[in-house]
Amino acid sequence: MTGKRSMTEKRGRCLCGAVTFRYEGPENWRAFCHCESCRRQTSSPVTAFVGVPRTAAEVVGETLAAYESSPGVRRSFCSRCGSPIAYESDRWPDEIHFYTAALEDPEQAPPEYHVHFAEHLSWLKIDDGLERHPRSGQ
Repeated sequence: MTGKRSMTEKRGRCLCGAVTFRYEGPENWRAFCHCESCRRQTSSPVTAFVGVPRTAAEVVGETLAAYESSPGVRRSFCSRCGSPIAYESDRWPDEIHFYTAALEDPEQAPPEYHVHFAEHLSWLKIDDGLERHPRSGQ
């Protein structure tokens, strides 16, 4: 990644601003995730991710921390404010998945489908017309 900001670059940050990220080019995919792990990570009924090539992404910040939430899965977050930043998995070694809501402009990356919909909370009524995958969409 260069120091110049291009028209296709997207940026994001944690709540306190200590951790920032950016990526260049289009996303590989954009989706809502309903799995229990993501719900617990974000304390929300559903979360949204963008999957981008690892080579097109950069994450910086002295307060960036990570933990292994399950074998082969790493979740990064800001150790100061607690904001979740990214999800990385051995299953997709060439990708990094950023939380859509952490983008400067989440409106630029609307989800295109739902994954792990078999785990969605029954009281969350969703009528967005998007495709629903019972497990991972990839």
